[in-house]
Amino acid sequence: MRPARILIAAVALLALSACSAEEGIKTPAPEATTVDHAAAERAAGIPPAPVGADRDAYLDAIAAVDPQIIVDEQKAIDAGRNQCASLKGGGKKLDWAAAQRFGNDTRPLTDEQGKQLNAALRKTLCP
Repeated sequence: MRPARILIAAVALLALSACSAEEGIKTPAPEATTVDHAAAERAAGIPPAPVGADRDAYLDAIAAVDPQIIVDEQKAIDAGRNQCASLKGGGKKLDWAAAQRFGNDTRPLTDEQGKQLNAALRKTLCP
């Protein structure tokens, strides 16, 4: 009889410890882990992605600097939104930064083109 009592007691202890362990697990509420990306972007000076006529006006303005910039429209929009944060922050070498952001190794842009891009940005995406 004694081994049976020990076995029952061990099973009971395991069951109790499993319950208390499960009760002790805390999961964050879904709203606590949600990040407000739009608010974070606004705080960083990144404007929302343009849509409709605003998108067309922005793409037309930067294509006037170099039509190849808008071959990948989403990349051009992302580059412009990020450049707006630099313009808002008053960073240094803004024309160079725009040239780097919109150009690439196979199609580098000049600082003068970067200056033109910044002017286009200020008129459209990030006034």
